[in-house]
Amino acid sequence: MPHAHPPPADHDSHGLAADWRRSLADAGPEAARVLAALAATDAPAMAVHFYQVMMDDTRASRLLSHEQVRTRLQPAMQRWVANLLRATAGDVDDLIAAQRVIGDVHARVGIPVDLVTRGTRVLKQRLFQSIAAQAGHGQAAHAAVASLTASFDIALEGMTLAYSNARERSSRTDAAYRLFSLVQNVGTERERQRALLLDWENTLLYALASQCDPVGFQSLAGSEFGLWFTHKGIPSFGESAETRRICDLVADVDLALQQTLREEADPRARAAQLQDIRARVSQIRNLLGMLFERIGELDAGCDALTNLLNRRFLPTVLRREIDLAAKSQGSFAVLLLDLDHFKAINDEHGHEAGDRALQHVAGILGQFTRGSDYVFRYGGEEFVVVLVAVDEAQALVIADSLCRRVSESPVTLANGAKLDITTSIGVALHDGHPDYERVMARADAAMYQAKKRGRNRVVLADGSLPEAPGRIALQRG
Repeated sequence: MPHAHPPPADHDSHGLAADWRRSLADAGPEAARVLAALAATDAPAMAVHFYQVMMDDTRASRLLSHEQVRTRLQPAMQRWVANLLRATAGDVDDLIAAQRVIGDVHARVGIPVDLVTRGTRVLKQRLFQSIAAQAGHGQAAHAAVASLTASFDIALEGMTLAYSNARERSSRTDAAYRLFSLVQNVGTERERQRALLLDWENTLLYALASQCDPVGFQSLAGSEFGLWFTHKGIPSFGESAETRRICDLVADVDLALQQTLREEADPRARAAQLQDIRARVSQIRNLLGMLFERIGELDAGCDALTNLLNRRFLPTVLRREIDLAAKSQGSFAVLLLDLDHFKAINDEHGHEAGDRALQHVAGILGQFTRGSDYVFRYGGEEFVVVLVAVDEAQALVIADSLCRRVSESPVTLANGAKLDITTSIGVALHDGHPDYERVMARADAAMYQAKKRGRNRVVLADGSLPEAPGRIALQRG
């Protein structure tokens, strides 16, 4: 899944291109030779220096500590510096487009703009020193400094423009996501979560009353309700005093539970601790009811055919899961599913049969994933499942189960006939990379291999898989 092509140049980009060409023309050929010489001698050291500056800021540690990113970034920075130093008027359009792609990536990953600005400022200072050392302080050196300054500033302006546009799009989508609330029926979801919370509480009471060994009892945070609230509830309701209070109460309940189970307390003391836990759970129920009352029945964001989420909110979900994984040192997995021989189904049985097949698969995905997971219709005959808080083994078990259930459950056509269907599934575990397109690209490559290996199977993404050909990137978030 290669990177998306940059969007068509807008009026601002045309202005930047004209300014860049003008500055290169004003600099003259001698200044161009000075800068081209620096590209050959100084670009590698500049790339190293740039990331040394970045590493000094703790905000960049999540990005720069990831080995895959670090090994990719430094060579990319070296090429970026060399390309700017060697820039000619004929290169400007491609360079502007490249800055826009870089700005989009920075927005997806969440690199603060001021860090990039600081890094480029330090690079310019070092390169000014190199110009003085190689060309002295004559007219060519001054022209080279002016040209270098303009190239770096225009490149940074192009990045920032794309960054701002991408962040604005993301903010609008995130706001729509919160309004949508990710529940198709608020009343049903409210009762379901209340029941899960009550079930957890009753299971705890039974375990303690029956004097069973409760050492391995599921924490509230790790329960089905807790996972739903962390991964769906908070983004659905939005950050608020109530959601923060529920998070605090869940943490308090789990801490009290650990103490209750760990201590050899007499029955009266344990009963008092249990009452304290139940009081906190009651507060969670009350706050949850208040939050549900604030959201209404919203249909935007649903795929009309399958009633699943459409891909509009996928970037929002993946960004949040990446943040949660970084904070909790946990992980999640992406499953990319493709219905096998879908074109043949449409051609042989008609589009109504194809629609029935898609609805059938959507029903299986919704039924046999957890309430905390996300199921999207990605487009055409493709679906995406985001499995939260799973490791590799758990993700593969779920993926194998879904693949088997699809193959064992034929579609009933309008005439009553049964149509066997299968699906190919690519599985990618989040590996710490902060760009959500990376995990999607890996799932895509794995799904393509599942197709090549005979379909109706699950393939796990690893470093040995080639990139899937002809794929488009995840829509801009």
